[in-house]
Amino acid sequence: MAVAMRIVCLVKVESRPFFYPKFVRLLRGYSRAAFFNDLSAGLTVGIIALPLAIGFGIASGVTPGQGLWTAIVGGLLISLLGGSRHQIGGPTGAFVPVLAAVTAAHGYDGLALATMMAGVLLVLMGAFRLGALLKYIPYPVVAGFTAGIAVIIFLGQVPEFLGLVLPHTGHTPALFMEIVRHATAVNWHTAAIGALALTILFLWPKLTRRVPASLVAVVATTVIAAWLRWDVATIQTKFGGIPSGLPGIHFPRVSLALIRELLAPALTIAALGGIESLLSATVADGMADTRHDSNQELLGQGLANFLTPLIGGFAVTGAIARTAANIRSGARTPVAGIVHALALMLFVLAGAKYASMIPLAALSAVLIGVALRMGEWDTFGEMWRASRTDFGVLLAAFALTVLFDLTIGVGGGLLIAAVLFLRRMESVTQVRLLTPENDTETGANAVRGKDVPDGVVLFRFEGPLFFAAAEKLESALSAHSGRPRIIILRMRHVPMMDATGMKAIEVAWEKMHRDGVAVLVTAVQPQPMKVLFESGLADRIGLENFCADIDDALNRARKILGAAQDGNPGAR
Repeated sequence: MAVAMRIVCLVKVESRPFFYPKFVRLLRGYSRAAFFNDLSAGLTVGIIALPLAIGFGIASGVTPGQGLWTAIVGGLLISLLGGSRHQIGGPTGAFVPVLAAVTAAHGYDGLALATMMAGVLLVLMGAFRLGALLKYIPYPVVAGFTAGIAVIIFLGQVPEFLGLVLPHTGHTPALFMEIVRHATAVNWHTAAIGALALTILFLWPKLTRRVPASLVAVVATTVIAAWLRWDVATIQTKFGGIPSGLPGIHFPRVSLALIRELLAPALTIAALGGIESLLSATVADGMADTRHDSNQELLGQGLANFLTPLIGGFAVTGAIARTAANIRSGARTPVAGIVHALALMLFVLAGAKYASMIPLAALSAVLIGVALRMGEWDTFGEMWRASRTDFGVLLAAFALTVLFDLTIGVGGGLLIAAVLFLRRMESVTQVRLLTPENDTETGANAVRGKDVPDGVVLFRFEGPLFFAAAEKLESALSAHSGRPRIIILRMRHVPMMDATGMKAIEVAWEKMHRDGVAVLVTAVQPQPMKVLFESGLADRIGLENFCADIDDALNRARKILGAAQDGNPGAR
């Protein structure tokens, strides 16, 4: 019966559609009340996304119009094809350093191709059910590179905020030095517009949250700059305005050499897109008590990133702040995300000429506000108080991101976190010589009070037996100076064993076998037993020498010792 039920469960899992967007799942039973909730939420989020889409487009090295169409098409596709009920997709600050570097080095064709490559990678991740793996990136690494991105965005917007004209610089430290060197060349009209916009961003929410602060800041500074006729850079003066028509189809230039050059940025874009979208979906689940499909979300994100560059767009992902605003505004389904995209499109088609008057300093202030909020600076203090090791990982990921780039920051942070994790796990694993006097266990598994025959030596394993801790077995065995006749390896507390741990046991068994020492193993957990069976070591040790508990092992040891005294060594 149990086997039949398992087969039924497997069939149900396998029969689930490979591609099943949340939007399709929720269409059944969709009500008028839900539509009006989604309509209201979508319009609100569309207003919030408007200045962000323009700002992220400029910060990524492309035009404001491309930023808007990225938010429209990317946001629409993510809502239609993703695996989250409330996810709002579009350009985000996390991408800015990577995308700006790609645009500077390879132009828009390189940016479009890198985005499409990242889309393919995300689709493959979703197809191979790797959605859960991205959740295992350590929080200190995520917090570190997020704070580093915040610093990069902040410094990247300072020149536009102050009206400085600076030469192109490759890395953040060089940009900082250029800002300091040109500090006396500040355009005070531009700086005043930026300061006013930033003040509104932080003070307006204290008055009301019904109207987004970013929209108020942009509208107010646009009106003031036009009324006072200040000579400040606007979207019109720098980019020639925002085209009001539909975008054309764009096919990027493709070559094998360019693909090789863009592989590292594409991997970074895919990793960032996957991490941020799943983090956003997880936050949304916590706020709305829902559950997202991580693999479907990756599929939707991948398709959105592959298709958006065809209309002149760039990388998109789930936006945590806009998703949270969507939930707070009463959204019920992905229809809200679709409405958000359509609201942005309506603005482009009908109001593009008014957006052309927006001062660039106001958009820089909006992005500086994003950077200040996304940094989560209190995390540094929390990590310092909670764990100095995790603080070190956080600081390393942060510093590497700021001083070099995001790829090095993420890779270096993961490497340091992995090494420190292995060190922690290695310190947990112990192999101890066990005697009735030093045994700390209680109950039936304790050795204390039991009759351990002469010539029998016990070793207790504690913790995972993997490559970083495998040498502890050899050290423990070599530290024992006697010549035992039987060794009992107690493995009740070994939850996991890898190939290196298995090899360490095999080497120890071969040495003891040559010396005529019998080896008994007790209470092996399922995963280590699976490794021992599949490697063939269990058969070499002898299945009769695997015992359920310490009493069984001691009885087996007495049997072996008795048979040896009777001249029957075959009892082993």
